[in-house]
Amino acid sequence: MIVPALVGTLALPAYAFLPGGHVPGVQTTFSLSVAEAQDVTVSGSATGASISADGFAVTTKAEIDAAAAEAAAAEQAAWEAELASRGSGEYAKVTQQAEGDDYPWWYETPDDYGGGLSPLRYYYRECVDFVAWRLNRDAGVTSAPWKWDWSNLASGSAWMWADEWQSKGWPTSSEPVVGAVAWFPYNHVAYVQSVNGDGTVTIEEYNQNSDHSYHVRTIPVGDALYLYPPA
Repeated sequence: MIVPALVGTLALPAYAFLPGGHVPGVQTTFSLSVAEAQDVTVSGSATGASISADGFAVTTKAEIDAAAAEAAAAEQAAWEAELASRGSGEYAKVTQQAEGDDYPWWYETPDDYGGGLSPLRYYYRECVDFVAWRLNRDAGVTSAPWKWDWSNLASGSAWMWADEWQSKGWPTSSEPVVGAVAWFPYNHVAYVQSVNGDGTVTIEEYNQNSDHSYHVRTIPVGDALYLYPPA
């Protein structure tokens, strides 16, 4: 029984299977009709349907920076308006004088190089010392005993002057007057020399750019808060 089976197996034609398992005479290309696959009909309306996708709004760095700057400016303006609405009372009326560096201690060594305190008890050639000098000058005092110095005017930090003006009940405003102190939130004060008719003010100052020297600038009115000269 075994022998006939072997004979039958050996008797298979040599071409029964080709390399790759192909059978001669059999089509190797896939035929849709042979596979009896179903045809799929797509409606014409489906081809015109719109595809919806989630939309994402991309905010650029420039837009973020602009929004942050706008928010900071609005916050500062609100804070300055609040300060301006507080102080009330009398203030000194000052007559405009010719601009020029009349600060008497212009030659002294500033604190950065080991210098000491002026007779007004601020460091020499700082913005606060120059403005304190001008307030004394406008009050008619150019030598000791001084009307204004560190003890009764404001601290050595220009940043604190606006709050100290308010705490004393001295008027502040967004509208400048001659002789007022122009106060800037970046720790600086200057003296209002003139109020111009074009929406600007001319200020005089010391140490605006950390050089301990005298400068004159013209700025837009809105760049500073104005601390009126105390009476």
